[in-house]
Amino acid sequence: MNTSSHLHRLSVALNARDHELRPALSGFLLFLCLFAGYFMLRPIRESMGIAAGIENLQWLFTVTFLVMLAAVPLLTWLSSRVPRRHFVDWVYGFFGINLLVFVVLFQLQPDSTWLARVFYVWISVYNLFVVSVAWSLMADVFDSEQAKRLFAFIAAGASVGGLLGPALSAALIGSIGTSGLMLLAALLLGLALVLKQVLMRWREDGGAGRPGAEPTENPRQPLPGNPFSGLTAVLRSPYLLGIAGFVVLLATVTTFLYFEQARLVAERFPDREAQVRVFGIIDFIVQAGALLSQLFITGRIAQKVGVRVLLAIVPMLMCIGFVGLALAPGFALLAAVMIVRRIGEYAFVRPGREMLFAPLDAESKYKAKNFIDTVVYRGGDAVSGWAKSLLDMLGQGNSLAALIGAACALLWAYLGWQLGMRADHGQEPRPVTSGAVGA
Repeated sequence: MNTSSHLHRLSVALNARDHELRPALSGFLLFLCLFAGYFMLRPIRESMGIAAGIENLQWLFTVTFLVMLAAVPLLTWLSSRVPRRHFVDWVYGFFGINLLVFVVLFQLQPDSTWLARVFYVWISVYNLFVVSVAWSLMADVFDSEQAKRLFAFIAAGASVGGLLGPALSAALIGSIGTSGLMLLAALLLGLALVLKQVLMRWREDGGAGRPGAEPTENPRQPLPGNPFSGLTAVLRSPYLLGIAGFVVLLATVTTFLYFEQARLVAERFPDREAQVRVFGIIDFIVQAGALLSQLFITGRIAQKVGVRVLLAIVPMLMCIGFVGLALAPGFALLAAVMIVRRIGEYAFVRPGREMLFAPLDAESKYKAKNFIDTVVYRGGDAVSGWAKSLLDMLGQGNSLAALIGAACALLWAYLGWQLGMRADHGQEPRPVTSGAVGA
């Protein structure tokens, strides 16, 4: 059997056309690199959040949100100044240099509490930006029909990276230390840039099947608009506002669970190295479950019952989980709910959410999407973090927070179902080329 036949069989297995195989694999590997690097650093972030004080987590969330408020207009300004095909290069290059600076700082002051706080905030910003920009790239490279077929497989690259990252973190933390893991993450970010070039070259060659692009859609031109055009695009579009509301509810549910996880891990595992290992093991379990779901479940759900189920099934499970926590709170149940939420987000919610952007114009994919993924998400984090802290101060942190979480999850499920229905019935806003986003 010749090579072409093997490649055709692989394309069929991935639900891809033959000419889509290389970009699909490139997207898979790009996310593998990004998530392997991030998940090597995530256990370090969690331990540093504990080192900075559990009672200070709401402040760290607030500072992260404020940094996002300052960073997003700068990022939007950058997208209006550099060609779209080079936008990812600038963003990833900046964060790669940041990682190298942290390597030096942690060599000089490994036990600094303030450095731990700065790194916690920085990596929270880093994660959202690099992942959001990567999905913007995918929505730019692949059209709506291709997204429904290929995004689950591309997202599986994130899960493989998420499996590799925690395993490397747990295995290497004792030998190369925190700084060594940061240096390795920077190298993986550089490799992601190489893969980005492959994807954008395929897109420019007409691989996505788009007819002649309008001038504003030309990847060799900067995007139009001003530093606040992402915000104004969201405010103009009920569709984008719905996605923003979906993200706020996702962040609220996540934050409530995250605070409880941090508190319980701090009580049971006081040593930082032990915390890194515990978080690494949890991440490994999550990514293994997400990978199996992406390979064998996600695509079938999207094809047979639609995007609406991808966006609503996890919130419904979270509603049930919160009710269980209100009735019988405990570490085992909390860990199970946290793992189910994260598996569901990676396997169902994130691919489904990104499918909503595929038919939109370039400004929506890069500027509005980035605003939602960063400012809106971290704003939801900050508000829900203070709400959880207030409940803790009132002595109602567990049961009442669980009931509020259940209500938020139910609303999250409803909004996800409605957005998914629009995607399934082809009611997404039509792509535009003037900078205004249709309803």
